[in-house]
Amino acid sequence: MRRPRLPQLRGLRTRLVLAFTLVAAVTAATTGALTFREARTGVLQQSQDAVIQQLRTQVGRLAPGLAFPPDEAALARFASDVARSEPSGIWRVLAAYGSLSATSAAGDRFEELTPAVREAVGSSMATVFQRVADGDRTALVVGMSVTFDRAPAKGVYTSGVHVFLTVPQTTERAYVDALVTAAERAAVPALTLAVLLALLAARGVLRPVRALRHATRSIAEGRLDTRLAVDGSDELADLSHTFNETAAALEKSVAELRGMEARARRFAADVSHELRTPLAAMSAVTDLLDEDAARLDPDTATAVRLISEETVKLARLVDDLMEISRFDAGAAVLHLDEIDLAESLRRTLDARAWTGLVDCDLPPPGTLRGRVDPRRLDVVVANLVGNALRHGARPVALRLYDGGEPGGARLAVIEVLDSGPGIPDDVLPQVFERFYKSDAARARTEGSGLGLAITAENVRVHGGTVRAANRPGGGAVFTVRLPLPAGEPAREDR
Repeated sequence: MRRPRLPQLRGLRTRLVLAFTLVAAVTAATTGALTFREARTGVLQQSQDAVIQQLRTQVGRLAPGLAFPPDEAALARFASDVARSEPSGIWRVLAAYGSLSATSAAGDRFEELTPAVREAVGSSMATVFQRVADGDRTALVVGMSVTFDRAPAKGVYTSGVHVFLTVPQTTERAYVDALVTAAERAAVPALTLAVLLALLAARGVLRPVRALRHATRSIAEGRLDTRLAVDGSDELADLSHTFNETAAALEKSVAELRGMEARARRFAADVSHELRTPLAAMSAVTDLLDEDAARLDPDTATAVRLISEETVKLARLVDDLMEISRFDAGAAVLHLDEIDLAESLRRTLDARAWTGLVDCDLPPPGTLRGRVDPRRLDVVVANLVGNALRHGARPVALRLYDGGEPGGARLAVIEVLDSGPGIPDDVLPQVFERFYKSDAARARTEGSGLGLAITAENVRVHGGTVRAANRPGGGAVFTVRLPLPAGEPAREDR
C-alpha cells in the first residue's frame, strides 16, 4: 500500500517567506522571553528590596519598646504595630519567641510560612525571603530576627524574637501580566513586518531568477540571441553572466553546426545533380549492352548485367538523394488532386507487378476519396510494400480504411503488414532514419537506405503520421494516417 505523499513547498517564494517568518518568530519569541524575564526579575526584585528595607526600618524602630522576655500579648502588640506601619494595610505579621507566637490579625493561621523559612531565620541573623504561590495568588514571605546591640562587647546579638511578614504581590503580578500582554501585542506587528520584508526580499531574489527562467525558455524555443541584463556583483549576477556566456557559446556552436549542415545538404544536392548527367549516359549505354548481352560470351555478359544493375541502383540512390535534398531545403511542393485512394493503391501495385504478391483489403471504388499528391502517395505505398517484400515474409497485406471519428475530420489509414520476424525493439525508434541498418554486418541492400526516410517526409508534408510496430502474432506493421479535410485547396509546404 502506497503511503500518501505530503505536499512539498516547491515555490521559492513560499520557502523564502516561510524562512523569514520563522526567523522573525523565533527572534521575537526569544527577545520577548529574555525581555520578560529581565523585566519580571527587575519588578520583583525592586518590590522585594523595598519591602525588606521597610520591614527592617519598622522593626528597628519598634523593637526597643518590646519588653523582654515578651509574653504572647506583647508579641501580638508588636506584630500589630509592625503591620500598621504599612499605609496600605496589606501586611500580615507574625511575631514568635520560643514557643510563643502571635499575629497581627487574630486567628490568622499564616499558612504561607514554611518550615524552611522558620528554620533559616532561627539559625542565622540574616533576612530570609521566599515567594509562595497559592493558585493564582503569589505572596512574598520575609523573615528576620530582632537584634540589639550589647555593650560593652560591641556586637550584635539576637533577642530570640523572630518576625515574619507576608505581602501579597498583586500589583507586581499585574505588572507582569501587562508585560505578557504587551509582548503578545508586539508579536503580531513584528510577524507582519517580517512577512512584508520577506515578500520584498523574495521579490528581489526572484526577479533575476524569473528572468533567467524566461531566458532559458526563450533559448529552448530557438531564440539563441537571448541575453540577460547583469546588475550588481552578487551570486545571481554571476549566474546571469555565466548564462550569457553559455548562450553566446551555444549560439556560436549552433551557427557553426547549421552552416556545416547547410553545406552538407548543398554538397549532397550538388553531387546528386552533377551525377545525373553522366548517369543518364551510362544508363543509355547499359541499355544497349543489355540488348547485345545474349550475343556476348558468358563472362562478358555477366559483367554487362552486373554493370547494368549497379547503374540502376546508383540512379535510384541519386534520385533519392535529390528528393531528400528537396525536403531538407523546404522545397518539397504538394500537387494536390482529389482521387480515389483505393484505385491509387491498386495502380501502385500494378505498376510494379506486385498484385499477385500482396493481399489487398481495399474499400470499393469511390468509397474513400481525398485530396492528396498522387505521386507522393505512390512513393509512400511503394516504399512500404517494397520494404515488406524485401525484409519481411509473405503473405504481405495492404489495407485501406476510413479511421476518422464520427462527426470529425476524415482520416485515411493505410496499413502494410508482413509475416516476417518483425523489427527488433531497439531498432523501432530508428527505422525512419536515413541510411539506418538494423544489421551492421549487412553492408549492402537492394534499396538506397533512404526509402523509409522519404516515406516519413512525404507523409509529414501531407500533415499525417507514420508509425512502425510489431504485430502480436509476428511480423511488422507500418501504419500511415493522412488527414483528408474536404475541399482543401492546393497548398505548398515550406
